[in-house]
Amino acid sequence: MKHLSLIALLLCLVAVRGAEPTPTTPQKGAKPADGTSPPERVIEFNRDVRPILSDACFACHGFDPKSRKAKLRLDVPEDAFAAREGTFPIKPGDLKKSEVWTRITTDDAESVMPPPHTNKKLTDAQKETLRLWITQGAKYQKHWSFETVQRPKAPEGRNPIDAFLLDRLRKERLKPTPEADRETLIRRVSFALTGLPPTIKELDEFLADKSPNAYEKMVDRYLASPRFGEEMARHWLDVARYADTHGLHLDNERLMWKYRDWVVKAFNENLPFDKFTVYQLAGDLLPNATNDQLTATGFSRCNVTTGEGGSIDEEWLYRNAVDRATTATQAFLGLTAGCAVCHDHKFDPISTKEYYSLYAFFYSGADPALDSNVSTTGPFVKVPTPTQKTSLEAAAKAEQDARVALEKVAGSVKYADPATTASAKPVEVRDVLFDDAFPPGATNRNTTRNSADWVTDPPFRAHSGRRVLRQANTFFHEDVIQFRNAIRVPGTATLEAWVYIDPKQPPHAITLQLSGGKKLWWGNESTPGSLGTRLGSLPKAGEWAKLSVPLADLGLKEGQSVSSLTLQEHSGVVYWDAVAFKGQSVPSTDVLASFQVWWKSLNGKAPPELPADLKTVAVNGPSKPHAEPDAAKLRAFYLAHIARPATEELNQRRAEWEKARAEHFIAADAIPGTMVFRDLPVPRDSFVMLRGQYDKKGDKVVPGVPNVLPPLKLADPKKRATRLDLANWITAPENPLTARVAANRLWQQFFGTGLVKTSSDFGSQGEPPSHPELLDWLASEYASHWDTKKLVKLLVMTEAFKRDASQSAEVRAKDPANRFLSRGPRFRLDAEQLRDNALFVSGLMSNQMGGRGVNPYQPPNIWEPVGYADSNTRYYLQDHGEALYRRSLYVFIKRTAPAPFLTNFDATNREQLCAGRDRTNTPLQALQLMNDVQHFEAARALAELALVEGGKTIEDRVAFLYRTVLSRKPDADELKLVVEALTTQRELFAAKPELAKKVVFAGESKPKSVASDADTAAWTMIANLVLNLDEAVTRN
Repeated sequence: MKHLSLIALLLCLVAVRGAEPTPTTPQKGAKPADGTSPPERVIEFNRDVRPILSDACFACHGFDPKSRKAKLRLDVPEDAFAAREGTFPIKPGDLKKSEVWTRITTDDAESVMPPPHTNKKLTDAQKETLRLWITQGAKYQKHWSFETVQRPKAPEGRNPIDAFLLDRLRKERLKPTPEADRETLIRRVSFALTGLPPTIKELDEFLADKSPNAYEKMVDRYLASPRFGEEMARHWLDVARYADTHGLHLDNERLMWKYRDWVVKAFNENLPFDKFTVYQLAGDLLPNATNDQLTATGFSRCNVTTGEGGSIDEEWLYRNAVDRATTATQAFLGLTAGCAVCHDHKFDPISTKEYYSLYAFFYSGADPALDSNVSTTGPFVKVPTPTQKTSLEAAAKAEQDARVALEKVAGSVKYADPATTASAKPVEVRDVLFDDAFPPGATNRNTTRNSADWVTDPPFRAHSGRRVLRQANTFFHEDVIQFRNAIRVPGTATLEAWVYIDPKQPPHAITLQLSGGKKLWWGNESTPGSLGTRLGSLPKAGEWAKLSVPLADLGLKEGQSVSSLTLQEHSGVVYWDAVAFKGQSVPSTDVLASFQVWWKSLNGKAPPELPADLKTVAVNGPSKPHAEPDAAKLRAFYLAHIARPATEELNQRRAEWEKARAEHFIAADAIPGTMVFRDLPVPRDSFVMLRGQYDKKGDKVVPGVPNVLPPLKLADPKKRATRLDLANWITAPENPLTARVAANRLWQQFFGTGLVKTSSDFGSQGEPPSHPELLDWLASEYASHWDTKKLVKLLVMTEAFKRDASQSAEVRAKDPANRFLSRGPRFRLDAEQLRDNALFVSGLMSNQMGGRGVNPYQPPNIWEPVGYADSNTRYYLQDHGEALYRRSLYVFIKRTAPAPFLTNFDATNREQLCAGRDRTNTPLQALQLMNDVQHFEAARALAELALVEGGKTIEDRVAFLYRTVLSRKPDADELKLVVEALTTQRELFAAKPELAKKVVFAGESKPKSVASDADTAAWTMIANLVLNLDEAVTRN
């Protein structure tokens, strides 16, 4: 729908709130207010000069010797000051004798530096900075981020953070804005700490609290909310490049969501950041590693992988290790070490050899080179909750007790072997091939990419029991179920199989085959490929159907031995249940009726599950001498686990055991698992890979760290360095980067821009900090206890965070990006926050935390064009019910086709680390906020809330909308405009009842019928308008 009149009203409402003055450009050379001449600027190398040289000079005159020109380095003073044939590159204090100055100021195209072809021409301002630096003595500094963190003394003030900021504001001759009003403060804090707006109840409680520490109490409440962990995790998962699919080729689903949930839990429990780091890099190497510590290592399994045919294992082992080393150093150290993969880093002191020493920590990962396109690529662990662990233990005990009871009866039952009674009378039998589980000892030999999986309690209900076998989405998905004991085909046999065709993803064909028999199939006649004998069309989708195949069609003979069952589906989803033979058997010759016949049929091979003390007698066979007690034990085993139940009591005990066994499987199925990182028992040798080519080995390397940083301390100096050594080195007090990088990212999260703007690059190409002393104070404070909640509270308790966000023309001209923090932080909500905000204020949001990713609304044909026939994420299957309204943190992330709503608002596809998202403004974003089905449905639900809870008058209901969405009341002009708009919309929908019905029934949530369709539709349009106001989509 298009709502042009509402767009015009939106513009009016923005105008009503008042526009900020147009910025003016300050005059060049303006003198200070006191009329004095400004003092000469004091140049600092790290702050002023290094960024210029790094951008324009270091590529040819920096750290990398292979790309260095004229054997000249300008990144270190020893080279820059050294005499060269009577001249000096740089002569401190003397411009005339400084060849660098001569070269950057000459008009000669042959001599000027940087050369014209580099497109790195220096500006006049940059030349002036270099001039001042040389004349002031050309003092070099070690790169600021490699200097040890020293806790600076804070200027006088109530809060050290504010003291540093106010000191800088005075120097910049800027005045801070006053504190924002209380409505703005609680909204800012609520979004910052939980990603959600405050409720009206929370707003009223805060406004009514007149105590001096009312603000602090409000902050503490939000810090204690479980939503805090969800909001914090959202930012870290961008860094960790977490997603729900492998990322390349088939882009199949991977089971990693327990890692996401662990991150949420870690932030909610305020896990110290040093442990947060160690667990992710080396949790598996900790003594007696817990499930949480193992799950955390999923950080190193979040990289993009592939299972594409033709891929070379050696190449992907290399690429996986490169990704992990590059991500780890950038995530925790803020270094672009990956620039040294092919050659020495051109800007930072990281050699290629040092890079591959970091790479060596990850090159011995136990995960395979290729992911095989399965969701559980090992290493993989089950991660039960305490309740699930208790349930599993109880189910295991119940199965064991039932087994013991069965074996006890089998050992005492009176049994007459049919082979000795000379009875040849056939009997009716039903031999189950599988139902609720594969029979004991059976295996599934999967010959395609996606293994069939057991599904407990499917939504359409199992035909028999509670578990069904699911095959899904492969070109030809074939599972070969190999039986422990061969089954003899009964006389006049019929094979029965129950099948359920998914109506949303029906396969082209399904196939069934027993070993030694024909391949039979049902499906479209045009299905490509040689599938054997077609017996008919696919059964009706959406209900259980029985396939009955007589002996003649199976291609088998009576008494023939069957050792396996093959099931196949072609490009769809199908469920199998209760597969069994029905027919007649002659007990005296049947291995499932006669102990003697079965014993002879072993042919000297004992079943693998046979107890050790019975294997000798089983192998010897009945013809060789044996002790009767041993034969009795073997017979009891046969009656308990192999034969059809010979008596009613055995039948009852067998049924009890099979039920207990199925319940044990169900308890195990309920426990989710996750991919984790572990090392091989024997590490691989690592080498410098020349020019970054996986098959070009150079010098051998061992795990190590760059020399520019403190040395690595080994837990055991006699052994090779481990990832645990690396993790401990990263979090060691002497490491100059970790605390700075982590504190800066938190600053970025809460103030919009980091003190170091380039939050994932603390090297020479990164920006220097706007407030270096403040950054070091924050780093020192954080590293003292690594208490994340404490540091977050310090940030949001500052005067800087609480300031009003308005700005004058002068301030906007002097500090347009608010780097000096003279005003409060104000920026558009992130993609997830925009969607969550609409769901939350409308009352639609589900409070469920954790679990597998969900598929909310999205436009059609987003996944399908990039989906391979074999992919289990080829088709987008929208969820229904509560899953539609989960927080955006839990939306399933398919790397090759991420959710369009989130992508449209600058969310990443999680293919690589992202420490700070862009914020774009496009027409598509405005159209999406007004017309997206999720947003529009939320507007209708919000309108219903206003009609029910907002009061009796129009004015009260409009005020309810404003307070719910914006945390404030409308002013008189806004109220007048909105009431007029409501009248217009009521008239429109009264005249067009079908249009009103479309508005009211948008989305899948059921309308509450609290008013007429026309009235509800009109209020929906007003709610949609308020949700689209600039204030609604901005954290002010």
